[in-house]
Amino acid sequence: MNTKTFILFFLCTVMVSHAQEKMSKGDKYFYSYDYKEAIAEYQKEMTNGKLISNPQFLNLADAYFNIGDYKNASRIYLDINKKDTIIGNHRFNKMLQSLSKTSEKEEIKAFLDTKNELLSSELMENAEFNFELLSASRDVQKFEVFNINGNSRQGDFSPSFYKDKLLFSSGRPIKSKKIYAPSGESYYDIYLARINQNGDVLNPNIFDRLPKTKFHKSTPYYAKELDKVFYVLSNTEDDKLSFDDNGKNAMAIGMVYDSGLFTFLLKDLGTSFYYPFYDDSTDRLYFAANFDQGYGGTDLYYVSTNKGQIMSEPVNLGPRINSPGNEIAPFFHDNSLYFSSDVFYGLGGMDIYKASIRQDQSFGIPINLGAGINTPKDDFGFIIKGDENLGFSGYFSSNREGGKGGDDIYGFTIGEDLGPKTFTLKGDIFEPQYQQGIADVTIRFLDLQGNLIKEHITKSNGKYQVEIPWRDNLIIKISKEGHSSFNRSYDKGQLEALQKTGLNVEMLSIEAVVTEKENKKVLQVKDFFFARGKSDLTIDIALELDKVVAIVRKFPQIQLQIENHTDSRGGDRTNKLLSQRRAAAIENYLVQSGVSSANLLAATGYGEEQIMNKCTNGVYCLDFLHKQNLRTLFVIQNFDDLK
Repeated sequence: MNTKTFILFFLCTVMVSHAQEKMSKGDKYFYSYDYKEAIAEYQKEMTNGKLISNPQFLNLADAYFNIGDYKNASRIYLDINKKDTIIGNHRFNKMLQSLSKTSEKEEIKAFLDTKNELLSSELMENAEFNFELLSASRDVQKFEVFNINGNSRQGDFSPSFYKDKLLFSSGRPIKSKKIYAPSGESYYDIYLARINQNGDVLNPNIFDRLPKTKFHKSTPYYAKELDKVFYVLSNTEDDKLSFDDNGKNAMAIGMVYDSGLFTFLLKDLGTSFYYPFYDDSTDRLYFAANFDQGYGGTDLYYVSTNKGQIMSEPVNLGPRINSPGNEIAPFFHDNSLYFSSDVFYGLGGMDIYKASIRQDQSFGIPINLGAGINTPKDDFGFIIKGDENLGFSGYFSSNREGGKGGDDIYGFTIGEDLGPKTFTLKGDIFEPQYQQGIADVTIRFLDLQGNLIKEHITKSNGKYQVEIPWRDNLIIKISKEGHSSFNRSYDKGQLEALQKTGLNVEMLSIEAVVTEKENKKVLQVKDFFFARGKSDLTIDIALELDKVVAIVRKFPQIQLQIENHTDSRGGDRTNKLLSQRRAAAIENYLVQSGVSSANLLAATGYGEEQIMNKCTNGVYCLDFLHKQNLRTLFVIQNFDDLK
């Protein structure tokens, strides 16, 4: 019996109690895990003209699913999904798993698009991300995987480091344990085994630090900081199974002190708990559970503790981690969460995923570790140690082909960081004058052909963090209406550097660089002046023109008209020609500095045609009054389009 069946037994027990009064022969076989006989009986009932209920149709679909007949399973799931809402999140995942076995990925994506409004944005993003990762032609990571010596012909799973040894769960027969009817194996117990220098696991024996029971003990976790062992066990009282009002016996989490004292930590006769993990850095106890308000079958949760003693209500890890499927076996290492899930976008049954922990303590997209370690079967209960410099090693469980029992424990080593390579970019988009973050900025990632890969919107504080499958070249475009934009291409080396430094971008509002003069919207630059009678650009003029270049780069859609004006001193024709030479000199400098001709609609010299004061021909004026008429304007012709 593999661990997935072990979990589903407790999920189904309550349904047995509700259905006991009106159970058909097919129901009885189904709830006894005899799925082939259940299918035969349900088919007989339909052949004999009996009307089986939607719950029984779903049982039939589940039975097909559990024997690997995904074509018939998906047919029934889809049929019920069209006409009834009874299917629920967990079976919705089974439906998609079945479809993934019988249909092309594009068909799955098309089906998901029809349900876009009903599904969480996180689930859709996770699916799209992992579909791309797993379908792309990428190098499979070189895991060295080996079946440990200590496995038996029965189920062996949930490895956990214990000092220099290994704890794990097993259904191998022992005298003190009865046979557990659904599995045909002994009730699970916890074993301790030696790890040799090659990582192989040898000589397992019952772990005698835990109180004895005739029933299940499984999925241990040793917290070395507390020197305490957390584990899962059957709910009992006076060593007799305890049942809720529906006749359900669930699994609880207990803790054993170094003195041998035992205490229940999480116990609810209507809820089963699995796979405890204690994180010393946060004093949190993580676990899997099948609470009714979860996202699917079993979800991952945590409770705050005081050195292991529960201090809060359970907190769901949310839709970024939890799915309509089953999530189990949380394990934290090197600022990442590893866990297993049978969500529909994986390689098969349970797959192992890795989610990075961001600066704000939220989780990144869970990444399927890929075919180097995952298979079409169940792969779960992953633990790891090591680092990038020394390499990584660890253990996990799997019922893949070639094992010794139902579930076996496998060891692994790998010299590189785990998971397909991704590109993660974070930073701040802010307004430079007041150093305030800008909300609702659109960040787009495109390939070199301009195809959109990912679009992200900044939060209210202007912060962002985005993760996409790795590419050796990317175009990053950042924009918001009424603000400057960012557009840049990056190659492989630049992307690797950018991932380390992050990308902070200043975005100016158009109002910050615009002023109004002469009833026109013009660029806000300092006044500059040519030498008398000259059109040569001085250093001071060039400095101001460089500001114009910078503004155009930030607002690449801007369209300008250059206007140059003289005072009235000198002849009208001479001033006209002088201002035209000055406007042309300014235009030439801007073009040579990279401003496109599309940004420069015209460069016009007006001479003394538009005097600003009374200093016209023949009127005596002081120099400062004449100087008011010497001006260059960069008039914005499409201001309304930039707002």
